[in-house]
Amino acid sequence: MRNAMLAICALFLLTRAVAADMPSAAAPIVFFDIAGPDAARLKTFYAGNFGWSIDGANLIETPHLSGTLRQDPAEKILYIGVPDIDAAMKKVTETGGEIISPKIPIPTGVFVLFKDPAGNRMGLVQQKT
Repeated sequence: MRNAMLAICALFLLTRAVAADMPSAAAPIVFFDIAGPDAARLKTFYAGNFGWSIDGANLIETPHLSGTLRQDPAEKILYIGVPDIDAAMKKVTETGGEIISPKIPIPTGVFVLFKDPAGNRMGLVQQKT
């Protein structure tokens, strides 16, 4: 899990979308994370099928969004950019979600993981201004 978090932090450095520059009406997806038991196989699959550029550290560059592959049980996590992470965390819990990690500082801001009402793990990201 620690290696996954370090990989996620490194990828945020590459993220081009900045939540503060996005319209306040809709929170943008700023990053994604795809996990599976065989990261090398995932790399071959996604690069071969979709032409994604995936480097040796499994950092993904697509035409519009950065992401990562990681070797863990299968799941996908979308990271949603928000201007105020504390307010977003409060709203998540008030509407049936659950915060499942502490706020984690990264060089470009801070993020937290949460579960939606269906149990899907997702992330909130507040970029530094």
